[in-house]
Amino acid sequence: MRLSRYFLPVLKETPSEAQIVSHRLMLRAGMIKQASAGIYSWLPLGYKVLRKIEQIVHEEQQRAGHIPMLMPTLQSADLWRESGRYDDYGQEMLRITDRHGRDMLYGPTNEELITDIVRSNVNSYKDLPLTLYHIQWKFRDEVRPRFGVMRGREFLMKDGYNFDLTKEDALHAYNRHLVSYLRTYERMGLQAIPMRADAGAIGGDYTHEFLVLADTGESEVFYDQEITDLKFGNRDIDYDDVAQCAGVLEEFTSRYARTDETHVEAEFEAQVPEAHRRSARGIEVGQIFYFGTKYSEAMGAKVQDADGNQVPVHMGSHGIGVSRLLGAIIEASHDEKGIIWPEGVTPFHVGILNMRQGDSATDAACHGIQLELEKRGLETLYDDREERAGAKFATMDLIGLPWRITVGPRGLEKNVVELTSRRTGESEEMSAEAAIDRLVQIYGAAS
Repeated sequence: MRLSRYFLPVLKETPSEAQIVSHRLMLRAGMIKQASAGIYSWLPLGYKVLRKIEQIVHEEQQRAGHIPMLMPTLQSADLWRESGRYDDYGQEMLRITDRHGRDMLYGPTNEELITDIVRSNVNSYKDLPLTLYHIQWKFRDEVRPRFGVMRGREFLMKDGYNFDLTKEDALHAYNRHLVSYLRTYERMGLQAIPMRADAGAIGGDYTHEFLVLADTGESEVFYDQEITDLKFGNRDIDYDDVAQCAGVLEEFTSRYARTDETHVEAEFEAQVPEAHRRSARGIEVGQIFYFGTKYSEAMGAKVQDADGNQVPVHMGSHGIGVSRLLGAIIEASHDEKGIIWPEGVTPFHVGILNMRQGDSATDAACHGIQLELEKRGLETLYDDREERAGAKFATMDLIGLPWRITVGPRGLEKNVVELTSRRTGESEEMSAEAAIDRLVQIYGAAS
């Protein structure tokens, strides 16, 4: 993509309403524009990253055996009355009346709707286990929407729901989700810590939320420093293996890690050596729940077991804040110049910077590098604008592409270009062919 043909409305000044780093940088980098309080238009660069994050979530959910679908944003209030949550949910729920006087709502979550789907179509234990999920826009009418996409009213979320015959089967689904989430976050360059949490309005006895450590986090967290050294890596996990999934859960949850809602100071001191005790702020980027038969009993979602008895199914729900993740990644990966995208979610793999636009040799070299990179599967953003070099460097630093190739007449005289890492700032001169090979190798390893 040539930058002269792209829509990238970058800002030199930080808008006054932006209070945290991710909000400031997303506005300045031309990723979003506020439509109304807590609601944003996603401009091309922001939308591109959003889709990269969404694709990783899809891939890891399906790797774990979960089945994608799509449910509507508007739901019938009758289903929520059936579960008992319609009046309990509070003013965060946007309630609507259609032209026929029917009570509707803009869904903040989908437990009722998915339970209705399953009770209408699943009748036997032979149809279980089953996990369905979708990625869909949600709406919660926050009292004080702020911090950009971190606490908006409209947001993109993955929510999944497991249906199992027994509690043991449902807890395996819980463990399976925890493992798949760890892999998901690592692919995005995040260190997300699973923490025992409060179930809130969802309900249930088992729940962990995943938090990314950042100064702007909404929760205070207490944890064992050793947990931040754990990596999922490229482990070959059999998601059908109950013991293996339980083992990973135990590895990542056996060390102390709690939000302020569930933190117990005496337990913290007893379980964690003083040198390893840490407290910080954390951004929630996902949560998993097991809530047993809470919804299935209330809504009559039953199946026939092997003995012919009608029994309520055991359920859990599992959410990832897809749009919120974008803000969390920026909060965790930036510097004073701008965003630093991890390779797994970058909008473009490589930026190409032309130091002398209009010079025939430089133009030809940039175009050739762009074509070769794209032929080898990498997305490029070629800054071909008639603009001074300093402004081009500033734009590339602001939007945070992990790698930049700088091409100029002096380098071409020596048959070299400059390859620069956005994260380290280190540059190296090499031939264009060597730079292309290096980048293909880097992104091949990252995938």
